Amino acid sequence: MLDIQLLRSQFDQVAARLATRGLTLDAAGFQAMEDERKRLQTRTQELQARRNTLSKEIGKLKSRGEDASAVMAEVGQLGDELKACEQALPGLLERIGDFAAGLPNLPHESVPQGSDESGNVEVRRWGTPRSFDFTPRDHVDLGAPLGLDFETGAKLSGARFTFMRGQIARLHRALAQFMLDVHTTEHGYTECYTPYIVNREVLFGTGQLPKFKEDMFWVLRGGDEEGTEQYLISTSEIPLTNSVREQVLPADALPLRFTAHSPCFRSEAGSAGRDTRGMIRQHQFDKVEMVQVVHPEQSYEALEQMVVHAEAILQKLGLPYRVITLCTGDMGFSAAKTYDLEVWLPAQDTYREISSCSNCEDFQARRMQARFKNAQGRNEFVHTLNGSGLAVGRTLVAVLENCQQADGSVRVPPALVPYLGGVEVLRPAR
Repeated sequence: MLDIQLLRSQFDQVAARLATRGLTLDAAGFQAMEDERKRLQTRTQELQARRNTLSKEIGKLKSRGEDASAVMAEVGQLGDELKACEQALPGLLERIGDFAAGLPNLPHESVPQGSDESGNVEVRRWGTPRSFDFTPRDHVDLGAPLGLDFETGAKLSGARFTFMRGQIARLHRALAQFMLDVHTTEHGYTECYTPYIVNREVLFGTGQLPKFKEDMFWVLRGGDEEGTEQYLISTSEIPLTNSVREQVLPADALPLRFTAHSPCFRSEAGSAGRDTRGMIRQHQFDKVEMVQVVHPEQSYEALEQMVVHAEAILQKLGLPYRVITLCTGDMGFSAAKTYDLEVWLPAQDTYREISSCSNCEDFQARRMQARFKNAQGRNEFVHTLNGSGLAVGRTLVAVLENCQQADGSVRVPPALVPYLGGVEVLRPAR
């Protein structure tokens, strides 16, 4: 969440920066709320001071045996007005807070300006897309004989759910295990296991609520309309980042690095009709997530580092990819700067997103009240970062398509062979 004091003192500058994200702020509406807030707070202070003065006068009058009824009547009138001000102020502050909570993060000065993905900027490429001496198949056709079953997934749960069995299920598990091992043993992350269902305030902390409720799956604990509303996580970034909510960390505890493998649940409310074939866009998918909680002075160094950590997985698997800086109009709600990693998919003859790494600066920390004790002994908000390390299903897609052979078999990347019990080639069942 943006600092409300920043909005109050530099509204025009904030509005100009958010305009690069395609957002127009209601300056008149915000100013009207602020004017009313100042009036209520000033009037409350005036009334309290006047009541205190009159209360002392009443005491003096009574001590002299004089009539204090007129002064007491005035105190009563002040009390009614004071009560009205005190009752109006909390609701107004809540509306101002809601206004601030609905605003996305300010883009970092290094982020290219653009209205949509066409404004994204390529940073670098790694690997050369393979040239095939046969027509490459897509992961749907390749995966079916290996145990990738969309029909059963749809029968059990509806569209955009997948059932896996046999070799594909084992490959999927191997990829997740491989990613976790690399991040924990080579990159210094602590492996975590998180809840898959979280409370509303947790999603507010990382920015999914209130604005993006329709993209979530939610449940009512208790099974009726009076139950507690809870949400299935759309990424383990949510519980990992919120693990430091409402804490004041010692400075020497930073940086914190967490990783977790979890299923992710997304309703994809805003993507109707997109990527309906195969595993590219699913309601349920797995992801290995990376989260860092760092000192504010180190967050952009940590962002570059996190991108390298995600790249390492793709390089070890031998999958060609490119790194993209997202423009202002294509970034997520909580991000100040984001890099996407896009892996090459031969059947689509294009690069597709497989990881997104973002620095949220203190945006999430302010919503979570996650702080640290700085060198001056004062509490200061931490900076939070998150990144996919990687999306497991899309990595499986990339392995199938990039490592396919003419007979429909799939060569296992050498880094995964130990995780598959020495199996070097996945062959269609006969």
